[in-house]
Amino acid sequence: MKVLITGGSGRLARWIVRALRADHELVLFSRTAPPEECADLPWIQGDLNVAADCERAVEGVDAIQHLGAVPSPSDHPQERANRERSGAPLPPMDATMHTNIMGTYYLLQAAVHAGVETMVMAGSNCAFGHGYRISSRPFPFSYLPLDEEHPSDVEDSYSYSKLVGEELLASFTRAYGIRTYVTRPAGICPPERLQQMAANAAPARAWSDWLWGYVPSEDLAEMHKILMERAQSLPEHRVYVANGRDSTALEPTLELIERYRADLLPLAGGLSGHQAFFSTERARRELDWEPRHSWRDYL
Repeated sequence: MKVLITGGSGRLARWIVRALRADHELVLFSRTAPPEECADLPWIQGDLNVAADCERAVEGVDAIQHLGAVPSPSDHPQERANRERSGAPLPPMDATMHTNIMGTYYLLQAAVHAGVETMVMAGSNCAFGHGYRISSRPFPFSYLPLDEEHPSDVEDSYSYSKLVGEELLASFTRAYGIRTYVTRPAGICPPERLQQMAANAAPARAWSDWLWGYVPSEDLAEMHKILMERAQSLPEHRVYVANGRDSTALEPTLELIERYRADLLPLAGGLSGHQAFFSTERARRELDWEPRHSWRDYL
């Protein structure tokens, strides 16, 4: 099938390309040129924030791998303060909300008009709301590990944009019948990053609001491939947590909880070993997907 990959110059795109190029006709869509290894593929230069660009990009397309997004909250007080201290330019306050929500809306509208059958979107486990906290109020855990049914408690624009993006795709499925799927990856790690994690591994010194989550790039790309190719056998809309088979911590998971968040012990009775704080049981059950790589492979 002919597949459009948005965010074609981003870090995940090359892994999606590697997973799909042998079996599908690929077209890249991004504001800047794709990496050299993708230079042989057609590239449409454009911006998700421009509806006409989205309409050009989806012409003749059967499926979309939607990876394009602003990857952090452009209005987060602490994030902006950090950038100011470093001398980095500040993005527009509304950049995250506009690109991640309106850009996805423009793409969905164009997809429906063009008769696209399937869209797979890279969301984020930030949709839970555990990261990028702004208030001093801790994330309210209902149980562990977190799965797709756990209530969200987002406070920042990036997490909100990823959460509302899931519902935006669902609404287009209900209204127009386009099949839509969203992954919720933790930190996306290519092999070189996994090697760095192993080389720099050290005992935890404090609780992490990010819950020591990660997913190898190759494994995430495989999930995106499965969702696109098996769409006709899946529910019309579905969200899947995407995490590695373990955490990024050297310590066993329950040890981290006992040491730093003993109040969560009653919620974590089922955790064992280095099990992740995020459950991929739905993906295992419905997609037969299992993460095959780990940073521990390099220890």
